Amino acid sequence: MNLFSVGFKTLFFKEILRFWKVATQTIAAPVVSAMLYLLIFGHVLDGRVQMLDGVSYTSFLVPGLVMMSVLQNAFANSSSSLIQSKITGNLVFILLPPLSHVEILSAYVVASVVRGLAVGFGVFIITAWFAHLSFVAPLWIVVFALLGAGILGTLGVIAGIWAEKFDQLAAFQNFLITPATFLAGVFYSIKKLPPFWLAVSHFNPFFYMIDGFRYGFFGQSDVSPWTSLAIVAVFFVALAAIAINLLRRGYKLRH
Repeated sequence: MNLFSVGFKTLFFKEILRFWKVATQTIAAPVVSAMLYLLIFGHVLDGRVQMLDGVSYTSFLVPGLVMMSVLQNAFANSSSSLIQSKITGNLVFILLPPLSHVEILSAYVVASVVRGLAVGFGVFIITAWFAHLSFVAPLWIVVFALLGAGILGTLGVIAGIWAEKFDQLAAFQNFLITPATFLAGVFYSIKKLPPFWLAVSHFNPFFYMIDGFRYGFFGQSDVSPWTSLAIVAVFFVALAAIAINLLRRGYKLRH
């Protein structure tokens, strides 16, 4: 198995070109949406609430919006590609070549990471104009951005394999991905929640991705970044194992 094989590179570049050809929809639109969130929530709540010591609410909000954009767009990339290939019938051209299951998964996930990071960087460039940001631990920013995008890219592969039509994929995103990201501390610190919801939040793996990412900016977080890293890494390995198993079995891929 060679992750730099011709097959892997071909599938990877195919996935890059797929979203880049419609960059207005896949890159620009999410950036505009995140900017609107910042303008609305930042205008209403800045100066009225404070989530971290010495950090304005607008500044607190920016890393959350960046990471939310990274996660949602990484998921959208791999999941939409697979469901489109299944519905149009061209998935056979991916399954027939001598590509290993790891190479197929890696190509989809790495392309999803590229899209997620591209959107996240765009959101950061636009929203950073409205807030004062520090970079206390930049390595944590990079690590959690890469892991978060990789996890959601892998989850997108699983969802794309499972779904048989677009409304099933939409349900997966609307009832799982979107609530999990919105309730992961994007707009608030979970320490501000009542005890019951505080406990529930600790079972949301998306929370650890966002909390660890935000730690890289301010050096403050709701849990230790090392705890977040351990949980996120385990979650990534578990999802990758599930995705590879589904590809190996040809679950809903071969008829």
